[in-house]
Amino acid sequence: MLLTVIAAVVAFAVAGVIFFYVGIGYRKKVAEAAVESAEQQAKKIVEDGKVDAERIKKEAILQAKDEMLKQKDEIEKDAKIRKRELSDIENRINQRQDLVDKRAALIEEKENNIIKKSDELAKKEQDLSKAKERELEELSRISKMSIEDAKNTLMTRLEDDMKVEMATLIKEETDKAKYEVDKKAKELLVGAIQKCATDHTAEATVTVVSLPNDDLKGRIIGREGRNIKTIETLTGIDLIIDDTPDVIVLSSFDPIRREVARIAIERLIADGRIHPGKIEEMIEKAKSEVENTIKEEGERALYETGVINVHPDLINLLGKLKFRTSYGQNVLNHSIEVANVAGTLAVELGLDPTIAKRAGLFHDIGKSFDHDVEGTHVSLGVDLLKKYKEKDEIIWGMEAHHGDTDPKTIEAVLVQIGDIVSASRPGARKETVSTYIKRLQKLEEICDSYKGVDKSYAIQAGREVRIIVKPDQVDDASMVIMARNVAKQIENEMVYPGQIKVNVIRESRATELAK
Repeated sequence: MLLTVIAAVVAFAVAGVIFFYVGIGYRKKVAEAAVESAEQQAKKIVEDGKVDAERIKKEAILQAKDEMLKQKDEIEKDAKIRKRELSDIENRINQRQDLVDKRAALIEEKENNIIKKSDELAKKEQDLSKAKERELEELSRISKMSIEDAKNTLMTRLEDDMKVEMATLIKEETDKAKYEVDKKAKELLVGAIQKCATDHTAEATVTVVSLPNDDLKGRIIGREGRNIKTIETLTGIDLIIDDTPDVIVLSSFDPIRREVARIAIERLIADGRIHPGKIEEMIEKAKSEVENTIKEEGERALYETGVINVHPDLINLLGKLKFRTSYGQNVLNHSIEVANVAGTLAVELGLDPTIAKRAGLFHDIGKSFDHDVEGTHVSLGVDLLKKYKEKDEIIWGMEAHHGDTDPKTIEAVLVQIGDIVSASRPGARKETVSTYIKRLQKLEEICDSYKGVDKSYAIQAGREVRIIVKPDQVDDASMVIMARNVAKQIENEMVYPGQIKVNVIRESRATELAK
């Protein structure tokens, strides 16, 4: 029995060994088959990769050829366009040259006419002198008057005759000069304004801040008014909280302070935490933001006008003009517009636009100072530009823009023109009612001061005045002289934007009743 068991165990062990080696052999064959299959797959992948690579290579070559053809077509099109543009430019240059030649011929013809008229006038003066002598002798012989009395009588007659001739000559020459000058001036000014006109925003001395709801008013005031006192003390503005729903009002003559307060309050409302410590923090951040805005606005002005090499302090002062207004017109936008108008006119006249632009941009730089600095904005601006070593031509253009001094260069005249154009165009500025009424009253007072005036009316918002004269006291010749004298007096005694048209009206009526 024991031997049987032993034999069974041995047999089982032998069988296990046999099966072990048989399994190893089977796994080896399976592994070899898997390796062979993997090698075949790898070869197939390599072959497929070579085919794909060849196909991709061919596609890339075709694509590159297509791209080269497209670029070639684009280059040819661009060359045709540029050739056409060059041809157009050449045609315009030729047209302008023809126009210049025609103008030169016209000027030469006018000069010849002037010389001819001058000779004719000299001859007429000689004839008039001889006629005067003959008439004096004839008057003395006929009336037995003395030579002196005859002379006085003749002078009276000549004065009456010359009054008519002088009025006619004044009218003809004035109309002719106005036509020529207005035509050229309109071309230059319209072109400059079209290129350089900008939008202007009217600002007042208050800023309105909207609130999400009226409950925030109590939080802004704070316990015993601590919050509102903190805001007013740190910003220097007056905070007005009334019954107007969902708004509060910031009042101050300094727009920079109002801007700081507005930014701080809007951030406090967005944050929700309103107490003295947070208020101080927000106001400091708002001040930094306003300073950055000032710098950015100054750089914007330089970019829009093309002015370069400006001292950083001048850039900051230019940026401050963003927060200044003159009769509701933003001073920085006004300065940019003046610079561009002056520069455009300089180009049209064949001058250097850089001087005109720079002087136009800096012409109101003195307005960047606060009210505590004494002096007019012109004198302050002159001192400032001298301090930063600006050229004399720039200082002269800035100094003469209000007519305080005579312009020393043509560029200074262009700055004056740009300042007038920017300030007087419709919608650019506003004036107070009292100033407006005083200007109209002054116009009518000047007109009424002349002898023979029946009535005078200032119309068209003070841009035109109509004078009705008494026909028995003022004749047609005197009308022309009166209109000229009134216009000269208005120019000398009044300050106004743009121009004022003077119309003198004389009417004669004959009335009869048929019974």
